[in-house]
Amino acid sequence: MKVYNTRKLLAEGILPKPAPTQDLEALRTRLRALRLGFVADALPDLVSDAVRQNWNAPTFLDELLRWELERQNERRIVQSLKISHLPTGQTISNFDFAFQPSVQRHQIETLSTGSWIAQHHSLLIQGPPGVGKTHLAVALATRAIEQGFSVAFYRTDELLHQLKRDRELPPGRLKHRKYMAAMLLVIDELGFEPFTPEEANLFFRVVNYRYQKGAVCITTNKGISQWPAMLADDEALATAILDRLLHASHVVNIKGRSYRLKDLEETIRERTKPESQEAQKTEALT
Repeated sequence: MKVYNTRKLLAEGILPKPAPTQDLEALRTRLRALRLGFVADALPDLVSDAVRQNWNAPTFLDELLRWELERQNERRIVQSLKISHLPTGQTISNFDFAFQPSVQRHQIETLSTGSWIAQHHSLLIQGPPGVGKTHLAVALATRAIEQGFSVAFYRTDELLHQLKRDRELPPGRLKHRKYMAAMLLVIDELGFEPFTPEEANLFFRVVNYRYQKGAVCITTNKGISQWPAMLADDEALATAILDRLLHASHVVNIKGRSYRLKDLEETIRERTKPESQEAQKTEALT
């Protein structure tokens, strides 16, 4: 209903006009009716702050709206993270750039602005196992959610399983699948197992549909030259897929040591330290 029509109906007495009130519970009821539940819950505290700090009317209204918007945004982020199936705890701030000097911090910070997602570009994060490819992909996808982009995260085997289940769907239904509709699709661990011809064709269908419609981030342990062998030895299909992915793309090529091997080395070092100390003591006594 248009605001003009609502005012006209109120003026003619057709719609009931709410009576002015200073009762906090009545005000909270009205706020909830407007779906402003967060500010309704916080209203007593906000009123106390307004009295204590002598806010004028615009300041009080701004504080109410800011509180509601911040809480709604927090709820949106939590729900979006849950829907995306992203792993938790991996952020840009806790990525060890010192351990992986081949990763340029300024490139990651530029990617974290999300402009490549808005422009429907692709991102390839390449490197051997354990160097932090998934960490960076998840960190950038989490930042994308904070910026308002929808995200879908799949490990390669999970995506292929879903694609096989949906292979008979007509295009009208297929386009609503999360891996098609999300503004950013993250495909993790591409290349550990070669594709069958059917899987390669299903993968092409996703890449082709999302081309210039949605962003794709892929982590892989395979260089570009190895993609034909990975994609069922189909040179033509691999070329078609790479043509779409690389048309407007960003590449992060990680060359470094494995974090998991680093942790293993530290664990072994800690375990052998007491033995070494005991050996030194024994040697000193003899």
